[in-house]
Amino acid sequence: MPLVEVSGLTRSFGDTNALAGLDFEVERGTVLGMLGPNGAGKTTAVRILTTLLRPNAGTALIDGINVATEPRRIRTRIGLTGQYAAVDERLTARENLQLIGRFFRMNKADSRERAAELLAKFRLEEAGDRVVSGFSGGMRRRLDISMSLVARPIVLFLDEPTTGLDPRSRMEMWDLIDELTADGMTTLLTTQYLDEADRLADQILVIDHGRGIATGTADELKDRVGGARVSFDVGDAAPEAVLAGIGELRSALGEPFTADGAFVVPVRPGTTAPQVMRSLMSAGIDVVDFELQRPTLDDVFLTLTGRPAEEVVADE
Repeated sequence: MPLVEVSGLTRSFGDTNALAGLDFEVERGTVLGMLGPNGAGKTTAVRILTTLLRPNAGTALIDGINVATEPRRIRTRIGLTGQYAAVDERLTARENLQLIGRFFRMNKADSRERAAELLAKFRLEEAGDRVVSGFSGGMRRRLDISMSLVARPIVLFLDEPTTGLDPRSRMEMWDLIDELTADGMTTLLTTQYLDEADRLADQILVIDHGRGIATGTADELKDRVGGARVSFDVGDAAPEAVLAGIGELRSALGEPFTADGAFVVPVRPGTTAPQVMRSLMSAGIDVVDFELQRPTLDDVFLTLTGRPAEEVVADE
């Protein structure tokens, strides 16, 4: 059974419907990437699943437990890292971790042991007794995630975990999430970075106006917007001559179009880029440049939501 099950989840704020019947599941040991334009409802969904907000209707189950009716049981099973590191800058990294342990009613010995384990796992041992105010953004984020794991949760919620990090720190965070997944962690990730979802998520849920409008792997979503395409620069050749050149393959190709000065032809399954190239060369068309492309998640966003990916930012 899925570890997280959401059905018909709704939540409104006055006249605004943040969630309007959201449905999704997260399988054990996998990463679900939740993507959507600004205001789509991602953070509202996370707040409900982490017991910070009650839904107006619908059900959300984690490990078979109803989030709305048994929030205390849920809190022992989840970890949450928000968009900004929730660390006490006046304390050391070790003290932050031990404090969280005490919040979960661990005794002093157990909290010290768990803090030492997490400092080692997150490569913070050397900095463990340094005051957090001197940490870099990447170190703070690693400490923040480690704090959400003190109680050994079975589901980890990462809400925009790499916002504000430099490229190197983002890559380190990706590696860390990979390690957690390899250890069996189930993760729900919201992100404003399409490459991040492409890199980390086993399944991607695209939401818009509070509803799930598409779900699947990154490749499955890309295939929904047309599959592969070939792009080539044909110099001074007229479009009519290009179409004539690929005439023998016409039934296996989509409708050609021009983009940024290049001639683009969608490629249906079973047709290869070399076949298109050979047809053009046989027709005597001088191809200056040639490139095989697959749709990106940017294309998925534009097709499914009508908004460009650049508008995808932290919501609510």
